Amino acid sequence: MPAPEPSPPQSSPSAAASHSGAYVLAEAAARARDIRAATGGRPLVARVPPLPTPPPADAPAAEARAAGGALDRILRGPSGLGTVSLRPARCEDASAPVEAPAAPAAPAEGSPVPGLYHHPVPEPDPVRVAEVGRRIKSWALDEVELYPEDWEDQFDGFSVGRYMVACHPDAPTVDHLMLATRLMVAENAVDDCYCEDHGGSPIGLGGRLLLAHTALDPLHTTKEYQPRWAESLHSDAPRRAYRSAMEYFHGAASPSQADRFRHDMARLHLGYLAEAAWAQTDHVPEVWEYLAMRQFNNFRPCPTITDTVGGYELPADLHAGPAMQRVIALAGNATTIVNDLYSYTKELDSPGRHLNLPVVIAEREGIADRDAYMKAIDVHNELMHDFEAEAAALAAACPVPSVWRFLRGVAVWVDGNHYWHRTNTYRYSLPDFW
Repeated sequence: MPAPEPSPPQSSPSAAASHSGAYVLAEAAARARDIRAATGGRPLVARVPPLPTPPPADAPAAEARAAGGALDRILRGPSGLGTVSLRPARCEDASAPVEAPAAPAAPAEGSPVPGLYHHPVPEPDPVRVAEVGRRIKSWALDEVELYPEDWEDQFDGFSVGRYMVACHPDAPTVDHLMLATRLMVAENAVDDCYCEDHGGSPIGLGGRLLLAHTALDPLHTTKEYQPRWAESLHSDAPRRAYRSAMEYFHGAASPSQADRFRHDMARLHLGYLAEAAWAQTDHVPEVWEYLAMRQFNNFRPCPTITDTVGGYELPADLHAGPAMQRVIALAGNATTIVNDLYSYTKELDSPGRHLNLPVVIAEREGIADRDAYMKAIDVHNELMHDFEAEAAALAAACPVPSVWRFLRGVAVWVDGNHYWHRTNTYRYSLPDFW
C-alpha cells in the first residue's frame, strides 16, 4: 500500500467542516479532558480503555459537546516528532494520469430530514468522484459481470463514487477509495439479488448467504472438494463481486483488518437472516427487537474499515476494546436509522411490506404514521448524541494517535453517509409530513 506523504500546511476549516462530526467530536473530547482535570480523575490509560460511564439521563447532550480548551485537537490530528505519517494525506500514484483541475462542484440537491441531527460536509472532490465512478463501473462490467445492461441506470443512480469520496476524504489515493467502493457495491449486490429488489427472497436465504460468505471467509476442505467450491465463487454476480472485492482488500489490509471485516460481514448476514425470518412468518417485531436486528443489518462493515481506506491501522486490541466497540455500534446504528428515514417513501412504494423504524413504531405503538416518523427522528438523534459523547470520552481516556484518527474517520463516515442519503434524489424523497 502506498505510504501517505506528509500533509501540506492546512488552512482553517471551512464553514461546513467546522461543524462536521469530527469537529464536534473534538469539542466534546476537549470538554471531557477539562472535566477529568478538574475532578482529579485517574491517570489516562494508553491501551484498551474501560467503557466510559454514561452521563445521567437528564444531562443535556449539549454539555457533552461544549467547547473546551483545545477545540480542534482531534480535527488537526497528532503533532510533534514522529507523527507526520499519522496525519491524513493524499498521495496519488505518480504514474497515474494527471487529471485537469475541476471547477468547484455545485452544491448537491436534496433537503435534509427536518429536525434530524446531522453535520454538513464539504462537497466531495469532483475529480475523485469521477475517477472512482469510472473505475467502479469498469470493475462491475468487465471484472465481475455484476449486472445486465438494463440495470445500468440504477447502478449510475446509486452514485457510489460521490458516496465513497464523501465518506473517506482522507484516503491517500483513489486505489484506497476503491477498496471501500468495491466492497460497498458487492454488499449491495448481495442485498438486492439475494434479499430484495432483483430476485431476492427470504426463502432459502440462509443457504445463499452462507455460500456467499465463503467468498470472504474461504472454505478449507479436502483436495477432492476444493475445486468445486472454487468454481462456485464464479456462479453468480454476488459471489463474483464478494470474491473480487475481498481479494483487492486483502492486498491492502493487514490480517487483523481483514478478519475484523469478515466478522462484521457475518454480523450483517445474521441481520439479513433475522429480517427474512420475520418476513416468512409475517411478524412485526417489537421496536426494541427491530433495533436489535438493525444493529446487525446495518452499515457497520463500512466505517469499521476506515483505517484501511485511510492507509493506516488501528491495532487489534484497541479496536476490540469495549469502549471502541460501543462507539462503532452507535455509529452504525445511527447511520442505519438515517437509511430508514430517507428510504421510507421508496419502501412504501415497493411491493410487499418493508420493515423500517417508522413502520414498526406506528404498528407496535399504535400511533399515526407522521408521529411514528417523528419519533424515529428522535431515536436517531439520541443515538447520534450518544455516539459523539462516547467517542469524546474514549478519545480523552485513550490518547493514542491511531485511536484519535480512527474516531475522526468514523465521525466523518457518519457525516458522509448522511450527505449521500440527503443528496441522492434519484433513490430517495421525503414523505409529505411537513
